Amino acid sequence: MNKDKVKGSVDQVKGELKEQWGRLTDDQSQVAEGKMDKAKGKLKEGYGEVKDKLTD
Repeated sequence: MNKDKVKGSVDQVKGELKEQWGRLTDDQSQVAEGKMDKAKGKLKEGYGEVKDKLTD
């Protein structure tokens, strides 16, 4: 597992937390930020997987 996959997973968790906090506090900007962080994390994780496959 490379660092891109780890960072992607961390970003997804962080995004989920932000999104849930935004829903709890009724802060739509936090919800949007959380969704963006989750999407960014998924992209990083996907990039890491492709990178792993190419280096094997």
